[in-house]
Amino acid sequence: MRWGFTLQIIGLILCFVGLSMLLPLGVAVYYHEATVAAFSKSISLITSLGVLLFVVFRRHTVEAMTHREGMAVVTLGWIGSGLFGALPFFISGQVPHFTDCVFETFSGFTTTGASILPDIEALPKSLLFWRSLTHWLGGMGIILLSLAILPFLGVGGMQLYKAEVPGPTPDKLRPRIKDTALLLWKVYLIFSVLEVLLLIFGGMDLYHALCHTFGTMATGGFSPKAASIGHYESLYFDLVITVFMFIAGTNFALHFKLLQGRPGAFWKDTEFKAYSLVVLGVTAAVTFTIWGEVYAGFWQSVRYSLFQVVSIVTTTGYVTADYESWGPLPQVLLFLCMFLGGSAGSTGGGIKCMRIIILVKHVWRELLCLVHPHAVVPVKFGGKIVSEDVLRGIWGFLFLYLFLAAASAVVLAALGVDVLTSFAAVIACISNIGPGLAQVGPMDSYAHLPALGKWVLSFCMLLGRLEIYTVIILLFSEFWRK
Repeated sequence: MRWGFTLQIIGLILCFVGLSMLLPLGVAVYYHEATVAAFSKSISLITSLGVLLFVVFRRHTVEAMTHREGMAVVTLGWIGSGLFGALPFFISGQVPHFTDCVFETFSGFTTTGASILPDIEALPKSLLFWRSLTHWLGGMGIILLSLAILPFLGVGGMQLYKAEVPGPTPDKLRPRIKDTALLLWKVYLIFSVLEVLLLIFGGMDLYHALCHTFGTMATGGFSPKAASIGHYESLYFDLVITVFMFIAGTNFALHFKLLQGRPGAFWKDTEFKAYSLVVLGVTAAVTFTIWGEVYAGFWQSVRYSLFQVVSIVTTTGYVTADYESWGPLPQVLLFLCMFLGGSAGSTGGGIKCMRIIILVKHVWRELLCLVHPHAVVPVKFGGKIVSEDVLRGIWGFLFLYLFLAAASAVVLAALGVDVLTSFAAVIACISNIGPGLAQVGPMDSYAHLPALGKWVLSFCMLLGRLEIYTVIILLFSEFWRK
């Protein structure tokens, strides 16, 4: 591990985090808020440290980055972003406990959307804007954005791309990783601008349109309103945000092909078809369950069901209704959707549809081989044979996901948190969803949890955002040996 080189890249990431605070600083100046000083101090401190790391270790520039260094930069870069990104909350005094500041910021950068704020609207607009902006930055990935400047350091960056991009295998759109990063960000930016314009057209002001777009396209879920999207009670806003949540949960490589004039790529994609069928199927089941029981009208039931299902499947976490009052079946279906997540290559969290499809096909193959022991049945996805290495990787991911979720729930239970809340909070955080069930439901916050429990859940958010392997591998002593 070449620490000088690694710290140099982390310095660049910190510079980016610090400079991105200029936007909420502008919001603070515009609204004449006292948080101007907090953001000014945070920007100075973070950028100074970033520049110091870059300058001191500048001589360590090399031509190639190893896979170890790639994973170290990604994980340590995200940890640094979460810790230093918490400074505006802490310095301003609006969130007095540093643990809560870190939890809120990790939740933002990891696009989880879990909050410790019992009264969201009491915070200054600039802090709420920064809180939402961390979503948008974390959605496509601070590390992925930095790939555009890595050629300046003489680094190819593929190791970072593999460690950062969600999903079992990254889809490389261009031979050069810099071009891939820029293309993905262009697609991300185009959809973000489009959503902002549509929300403004519906009557939302620019500030709230930006905040809600940040949370939508990043599948994060932070809202400057305590009642989330339900605050507006607007069918138009519900539909716009539902569409863009669905878009954000779709593989961005497909969006790129759409912009190239190839819309047929969606219907040829196995994962997209499965993702769409799950959304439609669960929405239908929830709709017919709550129709007549919770809502009198059929289309009203469809409206609220569709929004909540898309929000949970894509791991966004926006809410327009208290789904805990819908009865057992809708809650169970939504809880199962928490495990699923969006598509690989999207900003969503969870296990991902691609992995679920491959696992189901692998299980089917094993059952078939019990009947026909000598049959050779390859597992295929999208018409291509899935290698045994990928299968092992997916099963390993699933085991780690379930094991770490169970272990984290045990820790929360040991701290005095009830069983349902423990499991719901862990799944909501490791799948980067935000709202869960019981005491961390859609109408509750995470403020009441013990401090240690919040650190455990922050770790779960990081695990989920970086898809477990990238984080866990750093805990092995073999990783640091030559």
